[in-house]
Amino acid sequence: MNDYIRDLKETVERAYQSLSEISETDAEMRSAPDKWSPKEIIGHLIDSASNNHQRFVRSIFTDDLIFPGYNQEEWVKVQHYQQASWNSLLLLWSQFNFHLVRVMESIPDEVKFKEYTKHNLHEIAWQKIPEGEATTLDYFMNDYVEHLKHHLSQSRLCRD
Repeated sequence: MNDYIRDLKETVERAYQSLSEISETDAEMRSAPDKWSPKEIIGHLIDSASNNHQRFVRSIFTDDLIFPGYNQEEWVKVQHYQQASWNSLLLLWSQFNFHLVRVMESIPDEVKFKEYTKHNLHEIAWQKIPEGEATTLDYFMNDYVEHLKHHLSQSRLCRD
């Protein structure tokens, strides 16, 4: 198992325990009017898991790493995560990520480590790769894990 795949599994396990201790009321609180609440952050991470799940699976069948993007602010807004049950959001988020662990593990190394110069990671990756510069799916999957950890650590979500 790659280090970032193990890291994803362990991060989700730890975070789920910690996040489960946050009350429904606290999960709805925003630190500022223009900031997401914990519910909305987890909602964003569900959206990220959903979009990246499709990207990772599609990479097996394509000759490039060009995938659709999405407007994260709009996705969070239209899905009304603020009104969702905290426990339901946590369960969906954790299970989706455990599924991604299985997907990442199942992708053949020749797909993971193949170098692509045709990609749009300059637009959709968290840590962007310049257009035309060679990159791999392995890099993009690790980028997904780092993005998830960033959102967990930047907020008051996890008390690790």
